[in-house]
Amino acid sequence: MKKVYHLSSCSTCQKIIKDLQLREKGFVLQDIKTEKITSPQLDKMIEMAGSVDPLFSTKAIKYRELGLKDKKLTDREKKDYILSEYTFLKRPVIIVSLKIFAGSSSETISRVKSIL
Repeated sequence: MKKVYHLSSCSTCQKIIKDLQLREKGFVLQDIKTEKITSPQLDKMIEMAGSVDPLFSTKAIKYRELGLKDKKLTDREKKDYILSEYTFLKRPVIIVSLKIFAGSSSETISRVKSIL
């Protein structure tokens, strides 16, 4: 499987997709704003990542607005937040075969490059 969960309006996501030539390499791109993540998709991502934590964004504006930084969220709550609001998914999420990479850190992108 070669898939990218991203936002088409996010310049960082688009730069990564372009720099890694993911379209040209046959990746399926899913804009999570226009095509919401389904529960089975998220379950698969969580299974691949080992937990919901690597996928859950604490940088989202809504994370602070809702006062979530002051709460201890359960895995179920994190999953529900991701399913209800795309901003809670760390982006982009890149899946290559059985490996998953979430976020735009240089370390994460270097790891993706090393397996492409």
